Amino acid sequence: MDSQKEALQRIITTLANKNEDLHNFMETLSHSLAGVQVNSTQVVSDLEEEFDRLFTILVEMKESMINTIKQEGAKKTQEIQNQLTQSSDALESAEELLEFANNALDVQDEDEFTKVEAAGLVTMASAFRLTMKPKVTDNMNHLMVDFTQERQLLQNLKFLPVPWAPEMEVGDCLVLDNTVSVAWKMPVEDSKIDHYILEYRKTDHEGLPRIKDQRCWEVVDNIKTTEYSLSGLKFDSKFMNFRVRACNKAAAGEYSDPVTLETRAFNFGFDSSSSHLNLKVEDRTVEWDPQGGKGLESKVKGKENKGSAHFTNLKNMSRSGTPSPKRTLTTRSPAIRGSRDRFTGESYTVLGDTSMDCGQHYWEVKALKDCKSYSVGVSYRNLGKFDQLGKTNTTWCIHINNWLQSSFAAKHNNKAKSLDGTAPGRIGVFCDLDSGQLSFYNAETKQLIHTFKAKFSQPVVPAFMVSFRRKTKTHTWMHLSAMLILILTLPPD
Repeated sequence: MDSQKEALQRIITTLANKNEDLHNFMETLSHSLAGVQVNSTQVVSDLEEEFDRLFTILVEMKESMINTIKQEGAKKTQEIQNQLTQSSDALESAEELLEFANNALDVQDEDEFTKVEAAGLVTMASAFRLTMKPKVTDNMNHLMVDFTQERQLLQNLKFLPVPWAPEMEVGDCLVLDNTVSVAWKMPVEDSKIDHYILEYRKTDHEGLPRIKDQRCWEVVDNIKTTEYSLSGLKFDSKFMNFRVRACNKAAAGEYSDPVTLETRAFNFGFDSSSSHLNLKVEDRTVEWDPQGGKGLESKVKGKENKGSAHFTNLKNMSRSGTPSPKRTLTTRSPAIRGSRDRFTGESYTVLGDTSMDCGQHYWEVKALKDCKSYSVGVSYRNLGKFDQLGKTNTTWCIHINNWLQSSFAAKHNNKAKSLDGTAPGRIGVFCDLDSGQLSFYNAETKQLIHTFKAKFSQPVVPAFMVSFRRKTKTHTWMHLSAMLILILTLPPD
């Protein structure tokens, strides 16, 4: 009966999840239905505006061309009228000269005929200088318009050629080091595509985007290639939705089917219940207090994504022959506060408040210039209250000392191995519990510093220790201001 109930419970859970998916799908359909109505109305309005603009252009062109024809007609009319007037005046003058010349022919006296000079006057007639060719013709064919091509264009008028929806290349999408790289392809080759528009938003829901999601889509426009990387992200949500659309010079196409990539962030803070009494822990800030909380001199502080780490899926990569393991889903559990004694004596230690028992985890620690001595690593939670990091078989760490003579060493089980070079300003810690490796990186150059190989028999927690020096004569505490900043990020490539 118990097994049947368990089977029934699984079915109920599956059906409940399916019901939630159906509700989300119905909301999507309802949203699409409303969108179709709104968009149809908008498209009709846009089309009417375009035709109105076209009609306006035609009317303006018609008026302009009619005006041109009228001006040409008036010009020709004026030229012809001028020639008519000139011809009429010449004709009238010629008729008068003809009458005068004919009368001169009737003169019989030679002296009197000579005085008349009829030949000279007739020769000067304006009719002889008048051009008998019309300056203009009555032809107006040069102002005719052939609308054949325009009519064909209008008859062939169609809706804009919209690009196909791209297809997301999920296998090539990568979430790495606070950066998400997204890739896609076109289902058919389209040489007219000008650019792409990528939209993304954060969400805490796996699967298809939800209509009622509180976050808005953010847009990256004018992408010229079929891939894009979003860098500098803050993974403060479990997932991110991505979709992309192609654009040509005329219009934008449909969105691709959205994809949801896991960017699960896991935050850990400091365990104030077990930290040294001289370390005042508040939220994610640790302050050095020589009088049990009254002073404010040295800090171990998280900033923005402080005291936190990102976990997501990574592809297998290699660097200098050293594989960077594939990221997998991990199991983490809150540490039980107050379940152990406080650190005391010379163990100025504070542990992370959340344990890790499997999977791969990464965080970074940045020390300010005046932080002279500190240790960064991991520990079992049963670390003794007098124990210091690296001096037991349950702690592994990198220790940096810049007091008088600089030293840089990897420590475990009270054994120290000197490391080459100087300590980087930012150290990355990569804990792979599945393969039993704890690696430290120069987070600035992505170079491997040191790797411990260990069989972790218990869950581990991030561990930090700040070292201080006494002033021997007065026995008062001396220190330099120290600050450790934990940075939210992912392992180097």
